Amino acid sequence: MSKKGHIYRLFPGGNTSIGFYSYYNYVIDLKKAKRVYLIKGGPGVGKSQLMKNVGKVLVDKGYDAEFHHCSADPDSIDAVVFPQLQIALIDGTAPHVIDPKYPGAVDEIINLGEFWDENALKQNREEIIKSIDENGKIYKRVYSYLGAAKLVKDDVERIYKEVLLSSRLNNEFKRFKEEYFTDIKGTKKDSIQRHLFGSAYTHKGHINYGNTYLSYGNKTFFIKGSSLLIKSDLLNELSYHYIEKGYDITFYHHPLIPDKIESIVIPELDTAITTLIDVSDNKIINTDDYFNRELLLSYKDQTDESNSIFNMLMEIVYENLKRTKINHDFIESFYVPNIYFDKVDMLREKLLEKILGS
Repeated sequence: MSKKGHIYRLFPGGNTSIGFYSYYNYVIDLKKAKRVYLIKGGPGVGKSQLMKNVGKVLVDKGYDAEFHHCSADPDSIDAVVFPQLQIALIDGTAPHVIDPKYPGAVDEIINLGEFWDENALKQNREEIIKSIDENGKIYKRVYSYLGAAKLVKDDVERIYKEVLLSSRLNNEFKRFKEEYFTDIKGTKKDSIQRHLFGSAYTHKGHINYGNTYLSYGNKTFFIKGSSLLIKSDLLNELSYHYIEKGYDITFYHHPLIPDKIESIVIPELDTAITTLIDVSDNKIINTDDYFNRELLLSYKDQTDESNSIFNMLMEIVYENLKRTKINHDFIESFYVPNIYFDKVDMLREKLLEKILGS
């Protein structure tokens, strides 16, 4: 391969209104995978850096790579997948504990815990336990405030639903589907669906990497509008057409309400449809155009109040996620000086040899 591979940046898990929510089972299809390396070990042992380094080498050699980012810290990697090789490296530690499903045949455990000075870590036992437990308490606070934010969002969504001119929206959406789906032929296979997060609530705010996984040029379409639920419903309706025709589809879910959708991607058609802003100018529809403006205006004080409270709650979420990051860095400070990173580097080289020789 002569040119570099493409890096897709994704989120397999998220901080949501119902707690930490995982789509890690969709990182790679274990029945199709050639090899999955489950990386175990505590904070600061180099799991993320190991995956990043392996990923960089293979991307430089021309292989595409999916970098699955951590919702707690988007600078950290929880998994890296090489679709052309059907190989993945996955962090198998909490909160996304993963155990081998097909030991030896597909899965292989890599234990970086073998490369730390256990006696030195025991000397900081009390501080480590206290800090890890404290992070658990902070995350409970995060999820409580996300739950409250969802309730406030529900209040606004109730108003959007009431003022929606459903028949007008449905007619316009029907016109688009008739125009767009006419030339899409069916396949002779069953559709396979994959689920991930399209964005994440992190200590750096609400982050998405849509510009990496929605990179389909003129075949990226945009649904605009204020209502999360209305846009998600339209994406759901569009997805049925692709599924019926047998196309594989990836659903990218919303971090506040994980069963709602931000984007869908149909790789076989080089097509993506998203609700994320600043990704595409190919607007399908603006759902706000189908609101009863006079009725919506009568609710302005209520929607303004609810949106203000929602933003306030989210600021508290981000501040607490910053606390988890500071606390995590403190925990890592006990581990990093006591890790034999030269041995981790040697393991990385052996791992690369195995992957490239597979």
